[in-house]
Amino acid sequence: MIRPRSEMPPRGIEIDLSGPDGNAFALMAYAQKIGKALGYSQSRIDAIITVMKLTTYEGLLHTFDDEFGDYVVMWK
Repeated sequence: MIRPRSEMPPRGIEIDLSGPDGNAFALMAYAQKIGKALGYSQSRIDAIITVMKLTTYEGLLHTFDDEFGDYVVMWK
């Protein structure tokens, strides 16, 4: 059966951490983009990115997941 695209359920953002979208700089860019889309102030986005930079890659993932895990699925 063919259905109109308007009936398709919305999909969240999916990030493959083993690919180029999984590097730290790409994740910080996602944080900037998603934060703006959610209406976060620039100072809040900057604070999130600062925390992401202060730790290891695993800590960066944890911070990203804490802030945006309701909107993003990350695949290892």
